Amino acid sequence: MRRFLIADDHSVVRRGLKQILLEAFPSALIQEVTNSEDLYNRVRLEEWDVVISDISMPGRSGLEILQQVRQNHPKLPFLILSVHSEDQYAIRVLKAGASGYLNKESAPEELVRAVNQLLLGKKFITPSVAEKLATTLDQDSEKMPHEYLSDREFEVFKLLASGKAVSEIAEKIFLSVTTVSTYRARIMTKMNLKTNADLTLYAIEHKLL
Repeated sequence: MRRFLIADDHSVVRRGLKQILLEAFPSALIQEVTNSEDLYNRVRLEEWDVVISDISMPGRSGLEILQQVRQNHPKLPFLILSVHSEDQYAIRVLKAGASGYLNKESAPEELVRAVNQLLLGKKFITPSVAEKLATTLDQDSEKMPHEYLSDREFEVFKLLASGKAVSEIAEKIFLSVTTVSTYRARIMTKMNLKTNADLTLYAIEHKLL
């Protein structure tokens, strides 16, 4: 019997994913969690065939949990499913140790194909991501400024660029206002920018929003 763990803080998303998986794997055991801490604890204490997780959840980000999970479960198939486009997150997610990346707008058949690929012990990479990986490997030029950001800094960067205030971000990702302000200062320094408007313009120009 296949064992799947779904991590997402939206009940509609969890229900939809569960239905898709049960149609493809009728006898599967499918469990759900709604935040990153529960995800980590369930992975730490139980055996799973595939974990399907969102990036943005209450508590630590999905990428942080992924990196922590990889320390003790390096071979656990981990599929990241997100609303963000592949251009924004796919390479970063794969470098963090994910087995695959899918946009939430992908067709149900694509999800099933991804899960089957992971069950075979392989990674799931769409043609567009494969092309982007090849391009990244071929490039000898320096990284773009946003590529020097840590995963958490990149998350804060995107929220700032989308127009959210520091207090809103702190509430959304469960950090203190002081901590988010510190992340903002680091982002500005690494990207050599001065204002939130600069961040927004950069994000728009590089198609990160």
